[in-house]
This record gives sequence, structure tokens and C-alpha cells, in this order.
Amino acid sequence: MSEPVTTPTHDSPPEGTQARPLGKQLGERLRALRIAAGLTQTDVAGGRFSKEYISQIERGKTRPTEATVTWLADRLNVDPSFLSVGVTTEERTKAEALLTRGEALSEGHEYLEAIEAFRSARKSVAGTEAPTLEVRLLSGEAWALQQHGEVRDALVLLEHARELTELSGFSDVDRADVLFRIGVCRYKLSSIGTALALFDEALVLAERSGLPCDLLRADILGWRSRCHRRQRDYVAAHEDVERALELAQDLGDRRAIANTYFQASLIAQRQGHWVLSRNYAQRAKELYQGLNDDQNVGRLLLALGGLTLLLGDEDQAVEHLKASFARALEVDSPADAAQALGGLATVHLRRGEYDEADEDARKALALLVGREDFLHEVCPSQLVLGRALMERGRFDEAEECFRAADAAAEQLASISHRTEAWVALGDLAARRGLDGEAARLYRNAAEALQEIRF
Repeated sequence: MSEPVTTPTHDSPPEGTQARPLGKQLGERLRALRIAAGLTQTDVAGGRFSKEYISQIERGKTRPTEATVTWLADRLNVDPSFLSVGVTTEERTKAEALLTRGEALSEGHEYLEAIEAFRSARKSVAGTEAPTLEVRLLSGEAWALQQHGEVRDALVLLEHARELTELSGFSDVDRADVLFRIGVCRYKLSSIGTALALFDEALVLAERSGLPCDLLRADILGWRSRCHRRQRDYVAAHEDVERALELAQDLGDRRAIANTYFQASLIAQRQGHWVLSRNYAQRAKELYQGLNDDQNVGRLLLALGGLTLLLGDEDQAVEHLKASFARALEVDSPADAAQALGGLATVHLRRGEYDEADEDARKALALLVGREDFLHEVCPSQLVLGRALMERGRFDEAEECFRAADAAAEQLASISHRTEAWVALGDLAARRGLDGEAARLYRNAAEALQEIRF
């Protein structure tokens, strides 16, 4: 595993990401370059402009058009980009190349390498004094950070990007993209209501912009669908997935189509349509295989393992889960490996293999230490470990696990996970002969389930 990258934890921009003061404005650069060339304002104006117009530009009283900047730069024998913004085309091209490298690494799920690439681009981007490149840097590094589990540090960068996109020169699509990324972070921190509001706002901005942004709209709809699914509003979740799939298919974007089928599979599973869910998962897996996306292939194997287990084929489920675990190790994804181990622990528990369930659940929990974006996996692994301990008579340790699961579920704001913890605590109380306590816990779980909107 690669060495962890140190990330900022303060509320000011990381060193090198905030553009330095603009220094000389265009007019000041024009005057300095004219004097250095030994020319008068009349010489620069030539027969095209008046001396007074050149004077107005130098004093910042007027802003020349792009065509005029190009003409003046040619008179002064300098790069038009340097005259306009104080940076040469070569310097800007270098900065853009560094950003492109970081984005390519991130798209290939090489998140640690992407983080390093974006940070190595900070000085070049700052040197361009171009807000558009700075937003691209901040957004790109933030995406890699949140994918690596450093969600709060990603939010720090995105809030600065959000401030920049409020400046003139940015479109509603630019603003929508940053809001979308903030929404993803909030979702991963289980702030589902906030994430949903951000996705709503991002979608409005994207749709009213009138600019081509169907891929962004598909991404927003896909993630908004996750929020609806977490809130058990499966009708809204399904509608968003259908809209996202239509956009992705119109674009012919295989990755977007695969992402959407993946979400459709999860929704169908939650609704109890396990065969349909498996069909969607298989379609997504085939698309990811065609894209050589091993990480998402591993995640689909995990999903198929869970679905196969629900359909009653434990042996096939184990094969899928082991294959998912192997893929996670190959792509160096501890969180994915933890989820596969959690699935295997569940199978062992069902088979009465309590020592094996204990071992796999502990390994899964060890891999998820500090990953608050994976509380939805911490909770079930704690429950499996607790039940494996309870079945071997280790009641005090089991209670610690069940209460840890309840705490994770509370932080996750998931009633369904909390009810599972309460039922487990009720089972433990019954084993201890505390029938009154067991009845109270079962009653709490039943009442909570009645309040859930299906």
C-alpha cells in the first residue's frame, strides 16, 4: 500500500492553491513593455489607434478587446497571453498538462497518485493567475481526496472552489459541478438532507444554463438517487435513475451507463426484486469489464455476492465475495476489501462457523478504522462480530459490539441499522435471561420500523 499523503486540516487554502495577488494589470504591463522596448505611446498606437487610447489602456481606464490585445502584443513582440494575464501560453499549457495528468490518474482510481499530481501542479497553476485553472485544481484534488476517504479535507478545497465560481467568468455549469462535488462529500458524511438540497440546486443550475452538460446532469441524478434510496423513497430514486440512464445512453457514455445500472441494481435490491437487481448488476459488471475498470468490477462482484446469498446460493456467494476481495487487493482498495470480508463473515455466521466469522469481521473493521464515509459497513460488521461472540457465550464482548453498531447507525442516521442493533441487543438480553429488557428492545425496534416510509 502506498504511503499515506499528508493532507490539510485547516480552513484556509492549502499552500500554493490560492492565486497570488494579481500584481501588474494589463495596462501596467503594456506600459512596462512599451518603455522596455523604447517606444512612445504614439509608436505603439501606430496608424490604428490614437495616443490617447493607448494612454487610457495604460491607466486602466479602458479594457481592450481580445483582438486589440493580440495586435498590441504583436507590436511589442510578446505573447498575447502574457500581455493579457501576465503568463505565457507555454506556462498555461504546462499547468493544464499537469492538471490533465491528475485527472487521468483519478479517473483510473489511482487516488493517492492523483493527489500527489494535483499538489505538484499547485505552483504552476498559481503562476497562471487563472481562476478557472485554480477551480479545476481544487475540484480535482478534492475528488481524489474524498475517494480516498479524506472527505472533510476535500470539503475545505471545494468551499474555496465554490467561492471562486461566484466570480464573473464562470458559468452556471461550473457552479453546478462544484455543488455536485460538495453534495457527494455531504452524502459520504451521511448528511443526506444537505446532500439532496445541493444536488437539487446543482441540477437547476445545470438545466437552466443552456450549455451542453448531459454527463454532469446524469451524475447529479445518479447521486441524488442514492439520497432518495437512503431515505427509502424508492419511487423518486427509480425516477432519477431512469432519467440518468436516458441521458447516459443518448451520450453513448459506457461508464455513465454502467454507473446508472449499478444504482438501479441497488434500488431493486432494496425493493426486494433480487433477480432484477442481479440482472442490472451483471450488465454493469460487463460494462466495467469492457472499460478495464477493475475496482468497479470488484464492487459488482461484491454486490452479486450479496444478491446470490439472498437468493440462497451460499457457495456461489462465497466465490463472488472471494473474487471481490482479490480485486480489492489488486487495486489497493482497503475499504472495498473490508466490505468483501464483511460479506464473507456474514456467510460464516449463517453457516455456524463462528470462529471464521469473528476473524473476517475483525479484519474488516480494522480496515475501516477512521473511515466515517463507510459507517454503513462498520455497523453490519460489528453486528456479525457481536453475534459470533454471543454464540460462543462471550456476552460482555458481544454487547460492546452491538452498542458500537448502534452508535455507528446513530451517526449514520439510519433507523434500519439501529433496529438491527436493537434486535441484536434484545437477543443478547434474552440469552442472559433478561426477558423484560429483551421485550423492551424488540418493541422499540418494531415501533421504529413502523415509522419508516417504504
